[in-house]
Amino acid sequence: MPPLSRSVSQADQAGWGRNWLPGETGCCLCVKISSEIGERERERISCAEVFGDLRAWHAGSDSWVLFAPPPPPAPQQDGPMLSLERPHPGGETLDDSDLEAEDERDGLRRDEAPGDLSPFLAIYERKPLRSQGPLFLRGVPVTARVESAERYASGSKVRPNTVYSLRLTHGEFTWTMKKKFKHFQELHRDLMRHRILMSFLPLTRVYRDYHAMVMPLFSAPLPVPGGRVEGMILKRSGGHRLQGLNCAGRHQFCYRWSKRWLVVKDSFLLYLKPESGVISFVLLFDTGFNIQVGKKPTETKHGVRIDNTCRSLILKCSSYRQACWWCQEITELAEGKGRDFLRLHRHQGFVPPRKETPARWFVNGAGYFAAVADAVAQAKEEIFITDWWLSPEIHMKRPAQSDEWRLDLLLKHKAEQGVRICVLLFKEVGLALGINSDYSKRALMLLHPNIKVMRHPDHVSSIIFLWAHHEKLVVVDQSVAFLGGLDLAYGRWDTHEYRLADLEGDDCWAPKTPSLRTQTLISSPIDLATNQRLWLGKDYSNLIAKDWVQLDRPFEDFIDRCETPRMPWRDVGVAVHGLAARDVARHFIQRWNFTKTVKPKYKGQDYPYLLPKSSRVTPLQVPFVVPGAQTANVQVLRSVDRWSAGLHEHSIYNAYLSVIKESQYYLYIENQFFISCADGRSVINTVGDAIVDRVLLAHRSRPCFRALCKLQSLPPGTGKGSPHRPGATLSLGDDWKSYISFCGLRTHGELQGKLLTELIYIHSKMLIADDRRVIIGSANINDRSLLGKRDSELAVLVEDTDLVPSVMGGQEYQAGKFALSLRLDCFRCVLGVASDLDIQDPLSDRFFWDIWQATASSNTSIYDKVFSCLPTDAVKSRRDLHHHVSKKSLASESPILARDHLQKVRGHLVQFPLDFLAEEYLLPPLNSKEGMIPVEVWT
Repeated sequence: MPPLSRSVSQADQAGWGRNWLPGETGCCLCVKISSEIGERERERISCAEVFGDLRAWHAGSDSWVLFAPPPPPAPQQDGPMLSLERPHPGGETLDDSDLEAEDERDGLRRDEAPGDLSPFLAIYERKPLRSQGPLFLRGVPVTARVESAERYASGSKVRPNTVYSLRLTHGEFTWTMKKKFKHFQELHRDLMRHRILMSFLPLTRVYRDYHAMVMPLFSAPLPVPGGRVEGMILKRSGGHRLQGLNCAGRHQFCYRWSKRWLVVKDSFLLYLKPESGVISFVLLFDTGFNIQVGKKPTETKHGVRIDNTCRSLILKCSSYRQACWWCQEITELAEGKGRDFLRLHRHQGFVPPRKETPARWFVNGAGYFAAVADAVAQAKEEIFITDWWLSPEIHMKRPAQSDEWRLDLLLKHKAEQGVRICVLLFKEVGLALGINSDYSKRALMLLHPNIKVMRHPDHVSSIIFLWAHHEKLVVVDQSVAFLGGLDLAYGRWDTHEYRLADLEGDDCWAPKTPSLRTQTLISSPIDLATNQRLWLGKDYSNLIAKDWVQLDRPFEDFIDRCETPRMPWRDVGVAVHGLAARDVARHFIQRWNFTKTVKPKYKGQDYPYLLPKSSRVTPLQVPFVVPGAQTANVQVLRSVDRWSAGLHEHSIYNAYLSVIKESQYYLYIENQFFISCADGRSVINTVGDAIVDRVLLAHRSRPCFRALCKLQSLPPGTGKGSPHRPGATLSLGDDWKSYISFCGLRTHGELQGKLLTELIYIHSKMLIADDRRVIIGSANINDRSLLGKRDSELAVLVEDTDLVPSVMGGQEYQAGKFALSLRLDCFRCVLGVASDLDIQDPLSDRFFWDIWQATASSNTSIYDKVFSCLPTDAVKSRRDLHHHVSKKSLASESPILARDHLQKVRGHLVQFPLDFLAEEYLLPPLNSKEGMIPVEVWT
């Protein structure tokens, strides 16, 4: 049995390495590397004197095996068996004169890290080395194998700079590391010193926490689940590319170097503070990714420069070889599994279309809110939410019989279960908007420490006063994502019935006597156990009548629900799964991390950097699938700029133009706005021009083509206007009406025995083309949403792969299951048809003239006759407006006759008032607050 103090000079410089794995009982790995060639020896090495009762066995095989101790109370067995086959020195013969001063490639490569062995959220709870608990699977062996040796000199003598490649396997985890021969010499020296000191000083737990017990071989002091390449580096401060009021050129001359633990994964890299384990920064691989080595690009010796669109990160290595190694490893990972994010894809998007993705559409808020609530209730790890406006107290399922499905309490319940909840809110200009995002932030963050809320932008520092974060999304566990036009806010929840009244227990169609009149404004607490209302407190709203006020009193009415009808809300959303949900989550993470970087108040540990999960997932692996999902190809699109996410993109705009240009039969559009047709001055987007070009092509070649556009008939609020109308957008003479139809939505009902009508507020942002392609998102058809440089938006392009038999232009046609089912649902709702046979073929003349146009014309005529509605084509000037308002309606003069007329209304479709106030100049006066705002705000 050779002594542990065996001389380094003996056996051609044998070296020793070990790793003390911290845990409750600890375990060890004894490594022997020998340059003796052709000799195979078997020897038993006792380590009891150094490591207590643990022993190692060198058996002459080709690997070393370390057995972690079994969990107590199993009796302690004899030491683990450790075996080794000495590697044959390999590598090409090089002159090593320039390598003597080089240090090791201090890196650790992990090839596999399954999530089932390490919870994803553990990365956010990193601790310093002294506080680490058990880091390894107890009872599972660690196997070490020498893969190769790189020798940079001729001859048989082993030089100190000979590099050995070691492969460690622990369960399903695999690490590959490289260490120089001199490191094993240093470890042997430490073991010798330890053996001598052990004779005089007793061993304590202090030795287990001592960094030298971990670092010599097992390089990762703070293992990161799923880390591909890891190692200690020096990082230079600064390098961020920030828009707004920032010190120009800062950190170019005044900077500092900090020691950080760098971790590289398949689509990003991060670095940690070794002393605390806190993630200090996350750099996502994107189209701006670039990596360079050398003094010129980094301005430092042995430097590595890593760029993306938001930052230039400069690292300092101990040698040129180490810098080249980092460059090679990072490049291989980025251009391998992370290659999807390194280039622009179709429509200049940041991600490619994801094949075979489960997707589910939602029309109106009732189904969307319920599905979001069910998904949130299934959350295990993370919930991401971003909205233009968020109301914490809304009920997700109605009528609410308890607080079980109230949004804030649902999030609190999940936070108490350990789910991390991150919310990004648009920080409004208080004088212009009354959505009170500060109240929403405080209300959520006071619920639980696991709920983190950030607001963006800071208007002064970013110089952003006119633009907004308009996107809406909810992501659960990065596996299912909801997006579209629906904020989780007041007034958005609705059904296909589009009710105008919500008097508890009342029939809104039956005449009411004064004795049944309820309290004008409800301010007392509501007994949910007996509640029958659908819209509680501030949720009962009418945008035309009054904007929201006193949002910190959520259950108090702010309009008289016995006198004022609510305004129904029509919207469209979508749920996507798998890789598409990963892409939505990556967008949120990019915005969250960007906000944390640019706002100093969020730079502390209370607001963590977020990490995207690996893209190695298939749709069949998602833990939760929204019921009714259909398989399709899905591409995530967005509008972002340097102020909103750190880079510029307008893939939603490109997708709209492409889908319109490539459409063959019809387009169906639902949108809140239609401000298009570039005039070279105030309007830039060309969506309207694309529709005109497609119609002109159909007109010249004589194939049938239709464009059905459903728009909001009147802007919300008072004192607001737009100089652009759809009628002005399309100047094609009278022939265009054979190809294009502009419509709105309206409904009617009774409130306290009084007949009334109201517009249905169209907030949808949707396009369907040829029953095969669908765009759903948050982007309006205007410059604000489409150009990318203004509002931030999010959308998806869904392309059907599951085709079903249908009819198009009187011919058999293979329609997409997703697009067809969505269109039929929309048509059934707005047309009030009894059979799908009437709406199956959107291209036929019978449908276009006898159903679509006839229904819109008939409903418009009835509403004008009964209610003298506004807006209407009969009012072309202010004089006409005064005359129209002064007339008494049939509903007030003869309710019985009015009811007879209203029985003929079918669905909700009405004609869009293209000529309403056509003779008037609609720009706001210059002395008004709207007039002082640039016209770009309204376009």
